[in-house]
Amino acid sequence: MSKKPKLLPQLSYLQPRITISRWISLAGYLGLMLGMLAYNLFIADLHGANPVIIIGVQLLPLLIFLPGMLSGHVRTHAWLCFAINLYFIQGVLICFQPGRLNYGLFMSGFSVLYFIAALYFVRWSFQAQRVRQGEQTV
Repeated sequence: MSKKPKLLPQLSYLQPRITISRWISLAGYLGLMLGMLAYNLFIADLHGANPVIIIGVQLLPLLIFLPGMLSGHVRTHAWLCFAINLYFIQGVLICFQPGRLNYGLFMSGFSVLYFIAALYFVRWSFQAQRVRQGEQTV
């Protein structure tokens, strides 16, 4: 016996969820970038290192995805889900350093916020694309 194909949700169900998840993922993305920028400019003790170099090294991987994020490309969100995991790992490692627990929780939290919202955005966007192509809906 073959499996029956799963029915997709209606576009009226998907559209608001796509919009909300995209805005939440943008908030996580921009929040992580601005928070790292503010921390390194105003709070971090860089021990004489050039802050421009430190900020550049930390933010350059995120800035590569900026044009696609602002234009709402689904595949950019999907690829950034892979890259954002590095910031989650860094945030967890920072949590174990004395006196930096709040910054580590901040980095981990915004990384998880982006990751979950972007996963839903990608899923619902591709479902909506399949509905527009004529697949059966509920």
